[in-house]
Amino acid sequence: MNEKRIYVNTFGCQQNEADSETLTGIAQTRGFIPTEKIEEADLILFNTCAVREHAELKALSTTGQLKHLKEKNKALKIGLCGCMVQQEHRKEDIKNKYPYVDFVFGTNQLSRFGEILDQALAAKKRLFFVEDYAVNPGTICEGLPVKRKYAHRAYVSVMYGCNNFCTYCIVPYVRGRERSREPQCIYNEVKGLVENGCREITLLGQNVNSYGKDLETPFPFSELLEMLDGIEGDFVLKFMTSHPKDASFELIDTIAKCKHVEHHFHLPMQAGSDSILKAMNRRYTAERYFELVDYMKKKIPDIAITTDIIVGFPGETEEDFEKTLDALRHCRFDGVFSFIYSPRKGTPAAEMDCRVPDEVTRSRMSRLLELQMQIQTENNEKLVGKTLRALCEGESKNDPDYLSARSDSGKLIHFPKPEKEIQTGEIVTLRVTEARAIMLIGEIAV
Repeated sequence: MNEKRIYVNTFGCQQNEADSETLTGIAQTRGFIPTEKIEEADLILFNTCAVREHAELKALSTTGQLKHLKEKNKALKIGLCGCMVQQEHRKEDIKNKYPYVDFVFGTNQLSRFGEILDQALAAKKRLFFVEDYAVNPGTICEGLPVKRKYAHRAYVSVMYGCNNFCTYCIVPYVRGRERSREPQCIYNEVKGLVENGCREITLLGQNVNSYGKDLETPFPFSELLEMLDGIEGDFVLKFMTSHPKDASFELIDTIAKCKHVEHHFHLPMQAGSDSILKAMNRRYTAERYFELVDYMKKKIPDIAITTDIIVGFPGETEEDFEKTLDALRHCRFDGVFSFIYSPRKGTPAAEMDCRVPDEVTRSRMSRLLELQMQIQTENNEKLVGKTLRALCEGESKNDPDYLSARSDSGKLIHFPKPEKEIQTGEIVTLRVTEARAIMLIGEIAV
């Protein structure tokens, strides 16, 4: 009997990665075995992203390359899912331009994938399972099978959706309103992972700071962290993403006293100008953001703080951009994920007519990156000579003689392979010997 194989390609964020692990797990219950070789797959599934146009175009371009596989194997089934296909205009694109795609389903159909797959395998025609969140608000289904990519680290979704409606963001439209999982279900999942040897667990949500507000008995995110911190074992808890408008001193206090929560806080600022923040509908000021950062550094001196920045948002002036640079100087981030503004069809910002010229945006991005690389280098230089606890992630992608690890504050550390073999997922103690802008060099501490 020939084995059936599934190939899954995930575009976008960690939430999509987590969803793909669930989709793979469900496919396994239908007899499919995961493969890393697309040419040997009987089922190809692309889990798409819509946060930026580049992500959509990449997914569509890669989908276009599947045509020749379908021509060679008429029995091959191809499916698209995720955020991109939740948009009506993209669904129509797929219908009209990609006839070899057999089935499409939206983000609110995750728990139905087994049923959808059964129908797609039996069908002689193309199938589309895409419903607006106004029609199908999405349900949380516990106990779905999961095929995790790694044994030593895992993603655990604590909530789905977003209520914030930032003017540039498509997520509330393609992921729906906020829906929290019950804390006991999350606890049981994390506890099971730890008992099975998982060392790094990342809690996921579009805005984890809103966790629990929609439950019948509200349960704040800070209390969830405390609850999970009580699990016995040698593991690190991470979380993302936080929204500054909902971040609290109480949450920071909780992180400071927890033994398992990593000392890393990703807090997207997006801009340092109050006028741009208002136009983005972010609902906080730069001053409020600085208060949070200053309090974090006071309560947790070794904390690493990272952020997101959008350059070239409609209406951004030189003065606005200088305020963003000033914010970088004030906060001295350990990492910045910077993006050139990408208009998303259906969002308010896409209708704004005060676009920043491309050449101005590119120049500003270069200036921002130059400043941030300087700050990161200076931050990392302070760690030279210090000893850090880190989780080994395996062989370095750039040098086979080195291993890579992540510190408890999220710092990437490369170190020479020692004589004694170190396994992926093993906790190591490293002494930092060299600092660079995007990583540290270290050695095993004796």
